[in-house]
Amino acid sequence: MTRFIVTGTDTGIGKTIFSAGLAQATGAPYWKPIQSGLEEETDSETVARLAGVPVGPEAYRLVTPASPHCAAEIDGVNIDIEMLAPPPGDLIVEGAGGALVPVTRTTLYADLFARWQIPVIVCARTGLGTINHSLLTIEALRARGVPIHGLAFLGDAVEDSEAIISDISGVRRLGRLPVVAPLTPETLAQAFAANFDCADFA
Repeated sequence: MTRFIVTGTDTGIGKTIFSAGLAQATGAPYWKPIQSGLEEETDSETVARLAGVPVGPEAYRLVTPASPHCAAEIDGVNIDIEMLAPPPGDLIVEGAGGALVPVTRTTLYADLFARWQIPVIVCARTGLGTINHSLLTIEALRARGVPIHGLAFLGDAVEDSEAIISDISGVRRLGRLPVVAPLTPETLAQAFAANFDCADFA
């Protein structure tokens, strides 16, 4: 079964593009539990456009582009944690921002991941600061008993940073997705196939 959570070390690092590449390569459906911000193309719409896989409806669609806990309060929405149960079967679940982003005032995404017990892929950018951000993310997940499947790096190659994060944490490197330009279903599929082994996601 292909069933993974995709989280990141920060927001805006490209984990939606990685999620689209993974969904496209495996054929697994995609689900984003909470979407904050609806003015631009949503993450679900991006994945549907790039991956051509089934995309489940978000449990919550929030207008305000902010952390889910804040967006919900501004929008007058009460997020019910019990409504955030992943559907069964093959699935790529994408969180929002990093692992410690608040879903409510008392629940973080990492807390949800601990409840779900679905293996997590940590997406990490390769730029300056990624060693600290990546190791902190891994420690936070492990402290909650979250299973970690591996690391996916995003951006230009920085071999020393990628290697030391894996060496210190003991989390394996799955590969690195470079910047894909122009970004189309075809170029994304080519880049993903060239940089990741689909057997690692079986």
